[in-house]
Amino acid sequence: MAVAQQQQQQRQATGESLMQKCKPYVAMVSLQFGYAGMNVITKVSLNHGMSHYVLVVYRHAFATLSIAPFALVLERKVRPRMSFWVFLQIFVLALLGPVIDQNFYYAGLKFTSPTFSCAMSNMLPAMTFVMAVIFRMEKVNLKKARCVAKVVGTLVTVAGAMLMTLYKGRAVEMVWTKHMHLHGPHQDAVAAAAADKDWLRGSIFLIIATLAWASLFILQAATLKRYDAPLSLTTLICFVGTLQAIVVTFAMEHSMSVWKIGFDMNLLAAAYAGIVTSSIAYYVQGLVMQSRGPVFASAFSPLMMIIVAIMGSFILAENIYLGGIIGSVLIVAGLYSVLWGKHKENAEKKEAEAMEIPVAIKGVDGNGRVMDIVELDEVQLEKAQVNGKAAAAAAHEHAAVVAVAVPAEEARMQGKDEA
Repeated sequence: MAVAQQQQQQRQATGESLMQKCKPYVAMVSLQFGYAGMNVITKVSLNHGMSHYVLVVYRHAFATLSIAPFALVLERKVRPRMSFWVFLQIFVLALLGPVIDQNFYYAGLKFTSPTFSCAMSNMLPAMTFVMAVIFRMEKVNLKKARCVAKVVGTLVTVAGAMLMTLYKGRAVEMVWTKHMHLHGPHQDAVAAAAADKDWLRGSIFLIIATLAWASLFILQAATLKRYDAPLSLTTLICFVGTLQAIVVTFAMEHSMSVWKIGFDMNLLAAAYAGIVTSSIAYYVQGLVMQSRGPVFASAFSPLMMIIVAIMGSFILAENIYLGGIIGSVLIVAGLYSVLWGKHKENAEKKEAEAMEIPVAIKGVDGNGRVMDIVELDEVQLEKAQVNGKAAAAAAHEHAAVVAVAVPAEEARMQGKDEA
């Protein structure tokens, strides 16, 4: 009976351990489905005539309302004081993210397709790396394999994006979409001419959006050093971005009818994008990054492109072109090359930090007292092992030792207790 209970407990422990290991994978795959749904629903809303300027306003209003309660409760004790410089950085972050990035991304999505937009967004790690090098946040040493991998990955990613922009190629027919494209040749020619007209413009908009998002990452990393409260910072960015987006919308849209929204696809697109991709996704991705690191989280982004391609072909009868497939393969290859280089860099940093861990040794000074020495240098460690007194003196000169003196009598009593 006892053996059976022990075996059952072992099986339960094994099952729980397996579930813990699978949680990050399930979370990231679910997150990609969430992002994919946002792209498809937004495309449907834009096709039905919703202004992308208004969509940006409503999206970030929903995002602000959904993130603010968590920021107020969870960061009420750690939120730093606001300064003018931090507010100026938040203003620029809101301009880069909610205003420039989102408006250009939605405009590019409207003129191209969800699959194409997702493929172009995979350029983000490469563009972030280029921006980091420009602002001297990254150092490039071509003698190291990780730096070569990041440089080559960036070049391959840019080549894939250029190929997707400049070369469309023939449409690749899917098995499940053959019955959706049974139009006359004249209709197909007219549709292709209309699509090609705005394809280049949409591609440029998507590149600008990705550049703005990469710039936001660079500035956000610097802002978090001054304002170390991620939830509060995200709330402020969304709130200020909403106000900026309202001003932009009034400047670009002169009809008040564009603001009308009912219980329809437009409301669903705004609420879904704000709550799911700007709130829930932020929280889930943050948890995964804390446990498995940013490289693990970034490695799942190409999955969104595949999901969007399948959903788009089913729901939107979207055409998939040869140039897009080849360009997507190049972009994903470049993405993983950059991520591999970043992974190796993080591993090297962890090894370097491990080498700096102090080593505690014991020595006896000239007065017969036991010295607990925290040694930071290997040379000093060897000296201390040979001569405790010389090590203590040398370490004191180099300010690399913390010594705690213990009387010899207490040391002998400790030795007896240990024995």
